[in-house]
Amino acid sequence: MSVDRQISALLKQIATQDVVVVTDEFSRAGRAAALAHVVEHYGFEYDGTRREGHNSQTLAVHLYRDPAPEARAREAATIAAHPQAGMGGAVPGLRPGTLKPTAEAAEAVALLKDRIGYDVMTQMAGARKMGFAWFCVAGLVVTLLICQMYVGAVAGGAALAAFLVGGVKIGELRRQRIAQRLQQAGFTPVRDETGRQRFLRPGQQLPGHANPFAG
Repeated sequence: MSVDRQISALLKQIATQDVVVVTDEFSRAGRAAALAHVVEHYGFEYDGTRREGHNSQTLAVHLYRDPAPEARAREAATIAAHPQAGMGGAVPGLRPGTLKPTAEAAEAVALLKDRIGYDVMTQMAGARKMGFAWFCVAGLVVTLLICQMYVGAVAGGAALAAFLVGGVKIGELRRQRIAQRLQQAGFTPVRDETGRQRFLRPGQQLPGHANPFAG
């Protein structure tokens, strides 16, 4: 899909919906962050990201319409400054004809990418996902034992368990580094009603507090 068609589809969501969803079927966080930054120019606020679809390959970034007067003023200014966006004209925060951020928008897009990455890693490290992974380890061991491959069962189970533990530790280190970058940039860590940790920009509240459209 061409850049103009992607921007046009995004603007249609912005014009008709109070919740916009930016998706990327190949889990490209940088591209999703750049598009989400465009949406923010139109008075929307980042809500969260999760993996969806077949094998959880699709990134789905959710943003909600911010009812604050500052957000509405930002939307009006963006519409006035970019009347041809999606029709071959300039798009706020993006280089002409691309989905790459401008130099001025690069830092904001990088922080959005961090928020997206943190949310996705938190989702993938959830109890249900890890429970399934350990179930697979047990399944491998049981299968090998049934086949009387006792040495293989022990070695294979131990190797797969070590791989999973190592992956969990690496993922946790990455999350900690992202959390540190976000806090250094002024974002505040909070927990939502489900207990999931979120990072909010200065002045932002959890959806459902400042956002009357949250379900």
